[in-house]
Amino acid sequence: MDYISGYEVWLTREKRAAANTLSSYLRDVRQFGAWAAAERLSLTKAVQEDIRRYAQYLEAQGKSNATVVRSIAALKSFYTYLMSIRAVQVNPVKGFTPSRVERKLPAILSNYEVDLFLEQPDPSDAKGCRDKAMLELLYATGIRVSELIALDVQDLNLSASFLRCRGRGKKDRVVPLYKGAVRAMAAYINEVRPQLLEDPEETALFVNMNGERMSRQGFWKIVKRYQDKAGIHKDITPHTLRHSFAAHLLENGADLKSIQEMLGHADISATQIYTQVINQKLRDVYSKAHPRA
Repeated sequence: MDYISGYEVWLTREKRAAANTLSSYLRDVRQFGAWAAAERLSLTKAVQEDIRRYAQYLEAQGKSNATVVRSIAALKSFYTYLMSIRAVQVNPVKGFTPSRVERKLPAILSNYEVDLFLEQPDPSDAKGCRDKAMLELLYATGIRVSELIALDVQDLNLSASFLRCRGRGKKDRVVPLYKGAVRAMAAYINEVRPQLLEDPEETALFVNMNGERMSRQGFWKIVKRYQDKAGIHKDITPHTLRHSFAAHLLENGADLKSIQEMLGHADISATQIYTQVINQKLRDVYSKAHPRA
């Protein structure tokens, strides 16, 4: 039986996995399948010791801790599927933790760096106006880049200053917008977007210069271009603005539960990492500023 093909269907239909999750989990499970075949191990006969050996194999291949952790998460999901179809009775990954787990703190921009970065697009031309709107919206809401490019015009309510976003698991959430983001979006929607459209029936909120929905790759290039223009040496990705959004809210008094809801985190433990970011920042300030530190 082709368990991996069945797993793909299960992820897509039952779990409604995001495209990135689907791609990475299938890749990880196929790699495990190739290793298991080389070891003459049946996927349905694996035990926790086999999972441990596979994690050690990945480490020996020079894989990063993050890659090993993600691979184990994919296998845990895969064996949950196998249990659901009664191909196995026990999930061999349950309770297993890779020996080296180091969660890297996300990189964030300072308030000055955010201001500098957002000032780079020139709103006097069509492309700059669109780019300004996208970057302001991303920092205003902390949404994922996949959510940003999936937005339709109807998801935005400028008069009420909020955005409706469909996140992972097809769950909707509402995120407010600050005034600067509302102004940037109004300028784009009223003055620029109509000029870019080729098809008047296009529903995408953000479109490229050909009038088609913006792609992840296209937006990534935009972020990198303005990073270079700003002369910021930190590596800025679309997710950097999401991390900065969360850390700055927490730093200025927002509670974790509200930040969790705005980010669309299913588990608050994913949001708690920003507490570590703020604590690390305070420690760095202390060590630099205290005369006896």
